[in-house]
Amino acid sequence: MNRIVKMLISKGVNVPNPESVFISDDVNPERISGENVTIYGGCKIIGEKSMIMKNSQIGYEAPVTLENTLLGENTKLMGGFFSGAVFAGDNTFGSGAHVRNGTILEEEANAAHTVGLKQTILFPFVTLGSLINFCDCFMAGGTSRKDHSEVGSSFIHFNYTPHQDKATPSMMGDIHHGVMLNSRPIFLGGQGGLVGPVRIAYGCLSAAGSIIRKNELKNDRLLLGGVYKEVSIPRDYYIIKNISHIFNNNIYYIAGLITLKSWYKYIRPLFISDYFSENLVKGMQDNLNSCIMERLFRLKEFCRHLPSFQEKGSAEKKDTTAEKMANCDKALITMELAEKVFDSEFKKDEVNDEGGIFIKSVEKRIGIAGKKYIDVIKGLESDEQNQGIIWLFHIEQRMVGKLLI
Repeated sequence: MNRIVKMLISKGVNVPNPESVFISDDVNPERISGENVTIYGGCKIIGEKSMIMKNSQIGYEAPVTLENTLLGENTKLMGGFFSGAVFAGDNTFGSGAHVRNGTILEEEANAAHTVGLKQTILFPFVTLGSLINFCDCFMAGGTSRKDHSEVGSSFIHFNYTPHQDKATPSMMGDIHHGVMLNSRPIFLGGQGGLVGPVRIAYGCLSAAGSIIRKNELKNDRLLLGGVYKEVSIPRDYYIIKNISHIFNNNIYYIAGLITLKSWYKYIRPLFISDYFSENLVKGMQDNLNSCIMERLFRLKEFCRHLPSFQEKGSAEKKDTTAEKMANCDKALITMELAEKVFDSEFKKDEVNDEGGIFIKSVEKRIGIAGKKYIDVIKGLESDEQNQGIIWLFHIEQRMVGKLLI
């Protein structure tokens, strides 16, 4: 029997078929709770960052590979591969999972079977159906498990372009309203997709079978995305359409993640109560930083290739419109500024007066209700929530106000 498996059994972990479980030597047994944790047969746990908090189980439906992934309380991973992800607690994920680096599921976010995620952040209550690829996304919305944002089954986020770039992150909802857990849910209908990068506002619904290619920044809209008719036309290989759309949506996405960094830095730590929750918050912070770095890299790569496409397109006299030339130049110039602006905001280490007032409101509510994240945030008075919204909105606007083209 595996040495660490023996240690876990001795501390109370339930391992029904211990001979079939593998745990690598770099796993720290102290990061796996002995309180009502079950590791079913065929599972593998790898990596020094791996952590499992109480009342959790892995591998009930099929074997689970857990690599440097952190599980909050009452998390159930039914089967599949999980690497470099963080589950904040009360999460359920069906079998056939393929979850990779930079993924964060906040409290009570869930997914059914055969779902692929990477660099994806789901706020509380967000639910994914089955047979979904939802990489490079942020999604918020909803107020409870009975009133939640949802992605229907057989949904795809198209996050890789014919020009071989991934400057394609899509944002459903926003950070400054989403953290307050009081926004209307978003519903993305099954057998559909998003062509990233797009932004979708709260309360929007895309009809089943729709492919959404444009932003919808008005709340409470019904979106119907048609399909193309059967046609064959010459391809303009070097034309990149909608440069400003791509660039600006990436700016909003990165600015949103840096705004969320302030929340993870100043609000989430207020809910730390022990060794496990401290490491869980650290894991969320690390994954968020990873997401920010990834999105910056992808946007820089997109901009790096623009001059080549511009030159070749102009040579073929297919991309010579003044607007496209101007947007290309604007993107290149603004990207240099964006690196400086984002770096400055990323490194900021102080809270302004708006943030300070809101932090005190959260601390006061914790003193009354205890350190239950959802209960505390939902228990804030509307004027307190508005103070937090304003604080975060101003952080975002400090960036996007300088960088849109």
